[in-house]
Amino acid sequence: MRDLAEFGPESASRIRGVFCDIDDTLTTEGRLPADAYRALERLHEAGLVVAPITGRPAGWCDMIARFWPVTGVVGENGAFYFAYDQATRKMIRVFAASAEERRENRRRLTDLEKRIVEEVPGSAVSADQQYREADLAIDFCEDVPPLPIADARRIKQIFEQAGAVAKISSIHVNGWFGRYDKLSMTRRFASERLATDLDAERQAYAFVGDSPNDAPMFGFFPNSFGVANVMDFQGQIDAEPAFVARSRGGRGFVEIADMILANRRSGVV
Repeated sequence: MRDLAEFGPESASRIRGVFCDIDDTLTTEGRLPADAYRALERLHEAGLVVAPITGRPAGWCDMIARFWPVTGVVGENGAFYFAYDQATRKMIRVFAASAEERRENRRRLTDLEKRIVEEVPGSAVSADQQYREADLAIDFCEDVPPLPIADARRIKQIFEQAGAVAKISSIHVNGWFGRYDKLSMTRRFASERLATDLDAERQAYAFVGDSPNDAPMFGFFPNSFGVANVMDFQGQIDAEPAFVARSRGGRGFVEIADMILANRRSGVV
């Protein structure tokens, strides 16, 4: 992981879109700072594709797609993408699994809730669970006293023992049944909404994140960035970002956005 200052201006000038995590990437200590939101807006106003790629629930993502300055949003770690069509005033909702599959998966996840909370004292079902369509989020430090990372790994292990996929974020362990992740749904979003083959065009997009569940995105995009708090997970992420901002959370995101926008204005090629 290299300092953000080492990212070449020529590469920055070619970026056409920015994908980003939300929690502890756009937010700082659980809040969305005005300057981080304004950075999203400035990227959008400059004509870049802007899309949060988050573990947050469908209920939140519906609002984000509708009201934030974004092209769309991938939620619940890749369970779906939502995009609001301003011309037709319609929300486009695309899921990785069918409604029937989601109902069956929900039944299986409900069976896991009690076991996880009993086996990992201090953990809890996330407060945003009721707004979720496809996964189970277990809180280990958002609305509960912070648990050791070993407890988060134990939660992940319980999910996996039941045949689920599980990812650790900075606040939750998210588990689901299905073969998808943040990257697979981002690929689909790019293909269906942007008419873009990400495998061929990955150099034209940046990803900004902060935690282990961002590993598929860090590993895929050459222009991958971490806000400074990604260093808290150094050595614990399957794929780490190529570059790291000097500031944590939302301020780090602003640094990255400023760098991209400055090089677009300079016309470096």
